[in-house]
Amino acid sequence: MNLLEKTIESIGPQDQEWRAKARERLEQLTMPHWALGRLMDLAEDLAGMSRSMQPPVKRKAIVTMAGDHGVTAEGISKYSQAVTQQMVHNFVNGGAGINALAGCIGARVIVVDMGVAGDLEKLIQTGRVVAGSIGKGTQNIAAGPAMSREQAIRSLEAGIAVALEHDSSTDVFGTGDMGIGNTTPSAAIAAVITGLPPAEVTGRGTGIDDDQLEHKLKVVQRALDVNKPDPTDGVDVLAKVGGFEIGGLAGLILGAASRRKPILIDGFISTAAALIAHTLAPAASDFMIAAHRSEERGHRAMHEHLGKEPLLDLNMRLGEGTGAALAMHLVDAARAILTEVSTFGEASVSEAEE
Repeated sequence: MNLLEKTIESIGPQDQEWRAKARERLEQLTMPHWALGRLMDLAEDLAGMSRSMQPPVKRKAIVTMAGDHGVTAEGISKYSQAVTQQMVHNFVNGGAGINALAGCIGARVIVVDMGVAGDLEKLIQTGRVVAGSIGKGTQNIAAGPAMSREQAIRSLEAGIAVALEHDSSTDVFGTGDMGIGNTTPSAAIAAVITGLPPAEVTGRGTGIDDDQLEHKLKVVQRALDVNKPDPTDGVDVLAKVGGFEIGGLAGLILGAASRRKPILIDGFISTAAALIAHTLAPAASDFMIAAHRSEERGHRAMHEHLGKEPLLDLNMRLGEGTGAALAMHLVDAARAILTEVSTFGEASVSEAEE
């Protein structure tokens, strides 16, 4: 049994007894019934995930995984592939959006090279970037599979390894991505797994115009026609139309779930990874928290397939883990509601009359 199989086997659902304990307390807090709405839902989730009425959430990490995509040869992005490598340097130098937002909540940013086409060896040798590269970018999904099945499994296991390595120092994980062209494979994954046509799940990515969007739709459809991925087999979907960083993020989600750790799912690319993880291990979704709904078309359908309602909707479309970082504030708030607000009995406050 390989690491992927062992990890999937170890994933179970949230603990219903701990959810019930949390709900009992939350229903007795000094406020009208469930007056803090989805914050209270989240508090109940945290208790069920952690099997604790004092769910640990202090130590936070955003794992931003980077990889390049052969499909950029089809002209589906406004940016060149070189930007992926350049942005990795920006991450480690602290100058990106994710650095600013992670700093607001004291989260570490862990940058992983899952398949950047450029040379990151110096950053890896100095420990500023984690080595996880499966290859120097995927193949062009419009012409054939993105990667071999063996590479898909390796990418998943690389993501699991990151989760396991940081398990003892992390209470809450967040997903992040960097990879020029990666909304195209993510749209293909969404189309395969949700069963929706490409037109309903393919968006403008980096801000392409109407003509470019029409071309992108054709590229996604071609990728599906050429590769015919099996929607019931997450590894097959990943191998045929995915990306190395998408596989890494799916593995990260599986690894976090296997250790009963909450993991905040960022935007469109991260949610494509969540679809892969859910296909491989449906119970993993019990540990996923949908951070936000991006502007990217299709994100709503992906959330609906996972049975998730995102915490935020701020018209964001950056990726990197920025939405996950913002939503971590709400995780802190949910924990505070569960642990710091008094019950009617504790505060000697009269309850509502029947």
